[in-house]
Amino acid sequence: MQPNPMRNRFLLFFAALLAMLALDGCAGFFNRDAMRVTVAGIEPLEGQGLEMRFAVKLRVQNPNDAPIDFDGVALDLDLNGRAFASGVSDQRGTVPRFGETVVSVPVTVSAFSVARQAFGFANGGTVSKVSYAVRGKLAGGAFGGARFADSGYVDLPGMGAAGD
Repeated sequence: MQPNPMRNRFLLFFAALLAMLALDGCAGFFNRDAMRVTVAGIEPLEGQGLEMRFAVKLRVQNPNDAPIDFDGVALDLDLNGRAFASGVSDQRGTVPRFGETVVSVPVTVSAFSVARQAFGFANGGTVSKVSYAVRGKLAGGAFGGARFADSGYVDLPGMGAAGD
């Protein structure tokens, strides 16, 4: 079978047209501001065996002029640069345009994670601050959802070195 130059040009033109339409359709997504997600609270839940469970309350703010629908949440929490807890929820909802909502995600902390953190504190001397990082995703939407991240430090009262 011989190559058909006319057919090849048509396919190239068609592929270029599809690419332009796809990029034009996605242009609204590229101009979106990132969601702001902060930890609003942590409540204890009943665990199994040696694990601990908590409900992490996330305040999700949408600084865009279109609502964000979600159908599921995934969350990872690190303390002092080490994995500490993770969780998922099939919660559904909408973060209104220029609005906010609180999402609750049950997370599990394994006994191994607790022990690793305890050894880290014991070997690190006096600890007055704990670093944290939260990463996750609100699932749903045409492109798999929206990812978020937050990090910072928590001051531990009364844990500073003498003379602080």
